[in-house]
This record gives sequence, structure tokens and C-alpha cells, in this order.
Amino acid sequence: MSNQLEKVKELIALREEARLGGGEKAIQKQHERGKYTARERIAQLLDEGSFEEIDMFVRHRCYNFGQEKKSYLGDGVVTGYGTIEGRLVYVFAQDFTVFGGSLSETMALKICKIMDMAMKMGAPVIGLNDSGGARIQEGINALAGYAEIFQRNILASGVIPQISAILGPCAGGAVYSPALTDFTIMTKGISYMFLTGPKVVKTVTGEDVTQEALGGAAVHAQKSGVAHFAAEDGEETLSIIRKLFSYIPQNNLEEPPLVECNDPIDRLEDSLNDIIPDSANRPYDMYEVIGAIVDNGEFLEIQRDYAKNIIIGFARFNGQAVGVVANQPKFLAGVLDSNASRKGARFVRFCDAFNIPLVTLVDVPGFLPGTGQEYNGVILHGAKLLYAYGEATVPKVTVTLRKSYGGSHIVMSCKQLRGDMNYAWPTAEIAVMGGAGAVEVLYAKEAKASENPAQVLQEKEAEYNKLFCNPYNAARYGYIDDVIEPRNTRFRIIRALQQLATKKVVNPAKKHGNIPL
Repeated sequence: MSNQLEKVKELIALREEARLGGGEKAIQKQHERGKYTARERIAQLLDEGSFEEIDMFVRHRCYNFGQEKKSYLGDGVVTGYGTIEGRLVYVFAQDFTVFGGSLSETMALKICKIMDMAMKMGAPVIGLNDSGGARIQEGINALAGYAEIFQRNILASGVIPQISAILGPCAGGAVYSPALTDFTIMTKGISYMFLTGPKVVKTVTGEDVTQEALGGAAVHAQKSGVAHFAAEDGEETLSIIRKLFSYIPQNNLEEPPLVECNDPIDRLEDSLNDIIPDSANRPYDMYEVIGAIVDNGEFLEIQRDYAKNIIIGFARFNGQAVGVVANQPKFLAGVLDSNASRKGARFVRFCDAFNIPLVTLVDVPGFLPGTGQEYNGVILHGAKLLYAYGEATVPKVTVTLRKSYGGSHIVMSCKQLRGDMNYAWPTAEIAVMGGAGAVEVLYAKEAKASENPAQVLQEKEAEYNKLFCNPYNAARYGYIDDVIEPRNTRFRIIRALQQLATKKVVNPAKKHGNIPL
């Protein structure tokens, strides 16, 4: 055999070794845990045969604690690029079969390399996280590696989409990279995230808590809001990423993908003409409204189980991707609170960063009162939503369905926050406050002096409602552009978006604003 053939044979053998990661036994253990390997995950995520791996032959360079005796090709992370529906993406997948996927200096260098490439090419980055944390044997070099990754997450923010899938452990400093990215998808049963683990918690606070109760997918999807999705298994986690990409552009200089629409733009939805209950205190389901007006009823909801009083997610109108923000009267009457405000604000800012128009459906009675909210800084959190809408320069279409009172009216993309087209249904009540509360302030003395205070207040409430709790008073001043028939909502939104396609608005030149955090 010639020398050249020998070298080719050696290359093939090394590639086979690299693809085995930590070896057959380690791969078997990974499968026994109900988890796929890094390369299996990449194969599921990307278009078939599109993955091009880079840095397959990287090894760690640590000589502490006997590390020089253990060395694996690739050093615990698989990096490269490929396509999703033909569109370029960069991927890194941590390999738990090599040192438990722990982060070393060289692993960080590999990850940073593809992040730099993604920025250069203007393409998204996807991180598949499955790691025991920093490689302790490497000490400060591992910490420096994390910081290098975080710095790139920060610089890439708002420039290219960044998505994190949590497919195993993600603890300590490692959690900050997903926290800095645009969307985090956790996997039920096999993934968890926390800064300090159960043992440290027990030592410091005395609390007994399991990994699942401390940082499982359900905890972060329902209580903390850290996770945007909680998937049933690894396959669903990866399919969510593919679905997400169908709505978002490659970078901040591109428009979202446009798809062919076979749903008629002038489709009338008669059910909407009587969806609003006669009693202002009765709820209805905002999901029914969203499903009725978007293309083919398709809606990709984000943070479904967190702050359910506000709904956020992606949909299409005549094939154009939009971000939908809607109050949910079925949960806490659709009131805004600290969590709902934060949830809405971050989504609005994502859509604005990536040229995705915003459609806002309003039915909000106000902000949630009480010491719990005030002590939790509801003023600051509400201001985040206000800031996000006011800062956004993408097309903004707002439809007020029923209640829109006081400060909550303002923060839900009102005309003065540069709402482009503000529509209202005939059932809209746009006022400083509801009739009952208003007359108690305005006519308290008059009612007290009368023989029948309740009757006076009742009469004055009816008078107030007639004057103010309707869309026509706001329309009179041009704060509402038109009052529309509910069944015609889909068509009016689509026409508005078509008109706004060439919108150009530039914010004042500045380094950056100081959003109320």
C-alpha cells in the first residue's frame, strides 16, 4: 500500500474514532438515559446530509489531575454548520459521553469559532446543551471559556437569532448562555437548569429539593419563565427549533420568510361578531379569536404556561410572519402584572430586532393591584412593555376588542406609542377607568347627599358608559383609526400590513437606551 493510501486510511480511522466520542459504552449509557448523542441530535435537527463538521480533531491541552492520560477527539462538543429547510445555520452540540460534556478551554474555543462564523455570515446559531458544567480540572481556563461565549452571545444579540436547547444538565455558569439567547427550549424528564444544585442549596439554606423541583422543565416553563418551551422529548425539542425558524429571518438585515398562503385574505369569520359576552365581567377565550383570524388557524405559542394572562407567539397573515401579543380574558381577566409585562416586553423587542411586524389584540382591564405587585416592582415591569412598544419601529397593528383602561391602555401599543394602525371593535371600551370606579370618584359627594346613593351611582354609571366606554370617543380624536366589524378583522389586519410593508422609521441616534430593568 502506498504512503498516501496509508495516510488516507489513518484519516478515516481518526474520523471514526472522533464520531464515537467517549466510546461505545458511554454512548450506550446515554441511550439508556433516554438521550441521543450529540451527532444524532444534529442529524435530527438539520436537513438530511447537510451537516459539515469542523474542528473534529481538536483535543484538550490540560495536564492537571492526570488529564493528559485521557483525551478524546473533538473534546466534548460537535460543531459545524448545515441547513434547516435549505437555510444556513450554525450548530454546536455538547457531547455528554466525553467528560460529561464539561466545558474546557478548547471546547469554548470551538463554540466561539462557529459563533464568530455565524456573525460573519449573518446566520443563526443553535446550541444543544448537555453538560455537567465547567471542567474543574481546567480551573480558570474553563471560566474564561464561558465568559468568551457569553461575550459573543451579547454581541450577537439582536443581530442573528440565537436558540438554546437544553437536552440534559445545564448548571452553574453554563446557564447564562441560554439566558442570553432569544429562545430556550427545555426537555421534560431529562433537562434541568439552576445556578446552584440541590447539595449547595441544602448546605446554604437547609432546603431539601430535587433537581427536577429546583430547575426542571416544568419549573422554568411555569414559574420562572426561563424556558420558552417545555418539550415532551428530545425529538419534539428539535422539531420546535425547526418550526421557530420558519417564522424568523436569518439576521437583523433580512425580512422573515414569506410563504404561499392558500387561506383567503377576505375570509369572513361570523363567529367573531358575537364572541364578546354581554356582561363585561364574563370571560371569553382569546385563543378562539387568534385561531379565527390567522392563516389556517396556525399559531406557534411561546411561554404558553407562564403568565397566562398574556399570550405571545408567531402566526402568519397572508403568508407574512407576525408576532402576536394578546391579553387573555380567560385568565386573571387579562389583567397585566409583573410577569405578563416582562413576557410581553421581551417578545416585542425580539420581533422589533428581527423585522417581524406586531399584531396586538387588546382586552385589558388594568394592572393587577396589591402589595405583592407593588413590592415586586410592577411599575418597572410595566414600563418595560411600554418601552418595548414605544421603541419598536416595525409595523404595528393594534385591535381593541373590549376593555382598554388607564395605564394598561397606553402600554398595549396605543396610537401615541407609534401604533401604525389602531382598530377597535364596536364592543371596545376605551377609557381612563371602568364606569363603576369612575362614578365613585366623580359623583361620591352627590351620591352621599342624595336619598338613594346606589340609584344615583347606577344612573351616573350608565351615563358615563354611554359617553366614554365605547370606541367612538377615542375615534373622534383620531386615536382609533377605524371601528371595524369583528368578522372582518383578518382582512383589515392583512390590508394594514400590506400598506405598512414599506414603513421607514428611525429612532434617535444613541449608543443604546436605558430600559427600566
